[in-house]
Amino acid sequence: MKLSKRLRKIEQMVTSDYSHIWDCCCDHGFLGAALLSRQAAKNIHFVDIVPELMSELESKLQRFYSNSESHWYTHCLDVAALPLLQHEGKQLIIIAGVGGDLMIQFIEAIHQRHPKLCVDFLLCPVHHQFALRQKLNELNFSLQDEVLVEDNQRFYEAILVSSAPDENAPITLVGDKIWQSNSDKQTDINKKYLTKTLDHYQRIQQGNTSDVSHIIDAYRAITL
Repeated sequence: MKLSKRLRKIEQMVTSDYSHIWDCCCDHGFLGAALLSRQAAKNIHFVDIVPELMSELESKLQRFYSNSESHWYTHCLDVAALPLLQHEGKQLIIIAGVGGDLMIQFIEAIHQRHPKLCVDFLLCPVHHQFALRQKLNELNFSLQDEVLVEDNQRFYEAILVSSAPDENAPITLVGDKIWQSNSDKQTDINKKYLTKTLDHYQRIQQGNTSDVSHIIDAYRAITL
């Protein structure tokens, strides 16, 4: 099973010693299966709200991972309703493949239900990255890691955060580490992404539907 560049990068960002990993909006379960193959956690949970997907995934997991050293579980439920308190140990919630607006709803609901629970989130929105970062900042989450990846001519920010505050690791509204580069190829990706993002917000500004001048200013302040 070959992962896309986006999913491979997300999979590589899972390095801490987690007891439970929740692969949310997991679709066909490719990411969770890759984590299961390398025993990234003692327990891997596959979560999606579509019954047909989960039934199909359950069959595949039983076929290929019946003897897995890591335990796996499938859950057909809303991400906002994850039964986090039923489990002990360090937990990671991965949400990818949906927009930042929906991620905000999930994160707010989880945080309201478990305000004192320390949990990590690995997020890779398909759009609305600025709004998502703004919400994470408001919730006083802290940054663990962030990367920018180009996959099939689309750009994705993958952001690993903790619900535990850390004044030395703030989540910036336009990203910080994602703009740093150690290769010409990554520098080119960064430039293309910055140009595309600025063009997007400038079109919105020209449409006069909303004032996004503060967002444009924030991206213009980035130096590559």
